[in-house]
Amino acid sequence: MRKLTTHKPFSSRNTLADWHLAKHPLKVMACFWVMTMCKYVPHLGLKNRIYGLTGMKIGRNAAIAPNVMIDFFYPELISIGDNVIIGYGATILAHEFLTDCYKTGEVVIGDNALVGANSTILAGVEIGKGAKIGAGSVVSKDVAAGRTYVSTHEEIR
Repeated sequence: MRKLTTHKPFSSRNTLADWHLAKHPLKVMACFWVMTMCKYVPHLGLKNRIYGLTGMKIGRNAAIAPNVMIDFFYPELISIGDNVIIGYGATILAHEFLTDCYKTGEVVIGDNALVGANSTILAGVEIGKGAKIGAGSVVSKDVAAGRTYVSTHEEIR
């Protein structure tokens, strides 16, 4: 089960229209530029140190591939363990703006985990130590240590 904190809306508009009331715009802009720049930094050690400036917690020898999208609203809610690999084009979110509220939740990726290319990790999810997330998966629930998670897409009728 995802662990999320629900926040009340600021007005009668949808919460994304009022994003600037949830988080200071200058902080969001700074994190956006850092995250955008880091998408293209090839040196993993340098990239991880720069990500750390946003409040993210990143373990030793974590490898974040190019073009990974990391939440720039709430990077301080993201923890990535030692020896983690996050594949090309993955997305890690720590918030959700909905029409009637917004939600935040910590994302914890345990040591030695693997997040496959183009996967999406939703807010409030914990990926256990040594877990493997298949490419293209949408992770909307916790994944136990050592488990392999592959989401399947079924036709909606």
